[in-house]
Amino acid sequence: MLEKTTRMNYLFDFYQDLLTPKQQNYMSLYYLDDFSLGEIAEQFEVSRQAVYDNIKRTEAMLEEYEDKLHLYEKFRMRQKMFKKLSSLLEKHIKKEESKEIFDVLKELQELD
Repeated sequence: MLEKTTRMNYLFDFYQDLLTPKQQNYMSLYYLDDFSLGEIAEQFEVSRQAVYDNIKRTEAMLEEYEDKLHLYEKFRMRQKMFKKLSSLLEKHIKKEESKEIFDVLKELQELD
């Protein structure tokens, strides 16, 4: 469940601008703020089932966007490459020589 939540949080982060305001609100409350379906339903004065259906449809939409655009996949690949490159640099370059390289890599990572 934690893996799904993490994935949905990332997908939401990448693709939230493609969602309607209502979808953004439901997903934000459910995944980021950890509201229950009942709490969201109460806040929006709709049924729990309506919230559940909306969240499930939105999750499917986010997965479709990812299938087409691959932003999360590319992000994960960059993170893996960064870790691998950092590890290699640490092994093969003296600390004082590598500091500037690490600083640039960290700046690059922060762009994500």
